[in-house]
Amino acid sequence: MYDIILSFITAFLLVYLAIPSIINIAKVKFLYDFPDDRKSHDHVVPTLGGVAIFAGVIFSIILWTPFDVFGDLQYILCSFIIIFLIGAKDDILPMSPSKKMLGQILACFILVFKAQVKLTSLYGIFGVYAMPELASILLSMFTILVIINAFNLIDGINGLSGSLATLISITLGTWFFLVDRVDLAIIAFSLAGATIAFLRYNITPARIFMGDTGSMLIGLISAILVIEFIEIHTEIQGSPYAFQAAPAVAVGILILPLFDTLRVFVVRILKGKSPLHADRSHIHHMLLDAGLNHMQATTVLLLVNVAFICFVVYFQDMGNLRLLLVILGIATLLSVIPYFFIKGKKPASHPD
Repeated sequence: MYDIILSFITAFLLVYLAIPSIINIAKVKFLYDFPDDRKSHDHVVPTLGGVAIFAGVIFSIILWTPFDVFGDLQYILCSFIIIFLIGAKDDILPMSPSKKMLGQILACFILVFKAQVKLTSLYGIFGVYAMPELASILLSMFTILVIINAFNLIDGINGLSGSLATLISITLGTWFFLVDRVDLAIIAFSLAGATIAFLRYNITPARIFMGDTGSMLIGLISAILVIEFIEIHTEIQGSPYAFQAAPAVAVGILILPLFDTLRVFVVRILKGKSPLHADRSHIHHMLLDAGLNHMQATTVLLLVNVAFICFVVYFQDMGNLRLLLVILGIATLLSVIPYFFIKGKKPASHPD
């Protein structure tokens, strides 16, 4: 218990104290994120906030994880370093999407083959329970890649990625504590401490962005936590803390980044564009175009994600497939609402 609390405090303090220096370095070296037609800010903002998040998380994990539960954590930390190197390189000198993807795949290989972070059961979805080894590996790698890039794509307005990361990590970290997985709880609360400290400098007016370094690390940690959340349920049948529909609950916890990525890809494909084509079709862009400012949009989306978490927990008895279809249906209906406010209204630039 004390290790978990101390990991949270340590990550918070390290990030809180480090960011002012990183902001100064970014200004001296002109490491800015410049505005353009697609982005939602109208002035240059220093990047590299993810460097502080990475430092706070990895330092806290190494310092406070008890040696007797360290286990395969060394491999998880190696995957963190891979993602950090890719993100930092891209934030300083943009790299091609293919090279970023190769680095992400390498991190996935380390997690799946060395740390054994992988999905082994579909819990009866489409009648499938235990999966063959190859299917387990492919699905696990695909899931990690999707979540990494979902957080990378949703990092578009002040406070959003940091707030979602805090919500998700505290939710899952609390559950890991209850089922006595101290190692995973420390990872989760280290991330929570780091992102809460980061939000101090990222809420409007934003003094720094987390960049790809931060968003991809948050996505990677979220992927690890949610896969372990699903997998641990194969071992705790009958526990008072076990959920009836673990995969569906996991999707509910990550609903905003996952659904927004799915919706954007579908919309782009229907318009005859590449799903990777950059535009202003994300849900946070729609809320800005509907008249909300950055913090109002972030608050709305955070509350929606909280509502989905409460919903999937309350209705877990519906079963995995049915619950998944219901939450995807609700998410689809909710995503239509901003169109009514945008219709007939000319999009305008919005202050940070």
